[in-house]
Amino acid sequence: MIADKFNRSLRDLRISVTDRCNFRCPYCMPAEIYGERYEFLPKASLLTFEEIARLTRIMVKLGVVKVRLTGGEPLVRNEIENLIGLLSKIDGVEDLTLTTNAYLLKQMAQKLKDAGLQRITVSLDSMDDDVFKTMNGRGFGTERVIEGIVAAEQAGLSPIKINSVVQRGVNDHTLVELARFAKERGYIARFIEYMDVGNLNGWKLDQVVSAEEIVERISAELPLEPVPTESNYAGEVALRYRYADGEGEIGVIASVSKPFCGDCTRMRLSSEGQIVTCLFASVGTDLRTPMRDGASDEDLETIIRQTWGLRDDRYSEERSMLTEQPRKKVEMYHIGGEWDSRASRISGDRSGRPRQGSFCVGGNRRRQ
Repeated sequence: MIADKFNRSLRDLRISVTDRCNFRCPYCMPAEIYGERYEFLPKASLLTFEEIARLTRIMVKLGVVKVRLTGGEPLVRNEIENLIGLLSKIDGVEDLTLTTNAYLLKQMAQKLKDAGLQRITVSLDSMDDDVFKTMNGRGFGTERVIEGIVAAEQAGLSPIKINSVVQRGVNDHTLVELARFAKERGYIARFIEYMDVGNLNGWKLDQVVSAEEIVERISAELPLEPVPTESNYAGEVALRYRYADGEGEIGVIASVSKPFCGDCTRMRLSSEGQIVTCLFASVGTDLRTPMRDGASDEDLETIIRQTWGLRDDRYSEERSMLTEQPRKKVEMYHIGGEWDSRASRISGDRSGRPRQGSFCVGGNRRRQ
């Protein structure tokens, strides 16, 4: 086990397997910036499945027990089931899951389950077709997504969680409809406060619907009560509420109104091999270069230990001060949670000693 400067252990690993996505959600990958001519990473720049599995094994040794695959959209990565097969065989991984927009899930759900995936989370911002078409930036309706969710349920990828990013004036009027859909199907709806992730989504504080307001709106029609916090797993970030009739629960991710930095145990691995210690980070640490230069597992472990040991991120707690002086941040689609202007980063050489490099953040990627 390793701990950062605030004694937070490393337990969760989010792996971005691609920077590409078939949606153009405005809060993540706005279409006016990420158009048809946008240059995404070439295949050679992506970590191979074997490289991802190698780094995961090292991080499991350091305390990781939960692994989540993200993107971009992870299902656009060819043969993603082969990576799942590798990760499912790593001793110590207790929870292997994937977040998807579900557009390709119907035809892939059974393959993912057979490969060793345990459960999924689906991003579905609204059950209203018109609202959903606007929010995914492609004009796709909800039907295909729902078919994917049903296929996942039939394959045994459960419990199924439904993530919805809530924006005032955009989809907040459809909250109850989504909650009711999830409740009736036995899924867990998770409502996410609109966050200032990245630099390109035009985030404004007045577009945030607070966790308190989200719960009040849903509870007015579907009464809720808090779930005792002692039932949460270590590192749980959602505020959990159960329905008063005993039929299911919801979660609310309140990064803006009720920051949870003190309990964050997540490391993020980008598709080209940068480890990032916060969703709101502006810098990362390169593992791909030393790995391809011949670094041993011990060398890579040293770099990871040093990076986590120096971790002092608590952006959400500091947001009220920092929003007056905005800083460059990694775009969400790059870390599951990808880059134009440059910021310095710390990486490591084969001995694990820190070195200076460059790390892109923002809109137009530097060609590699």
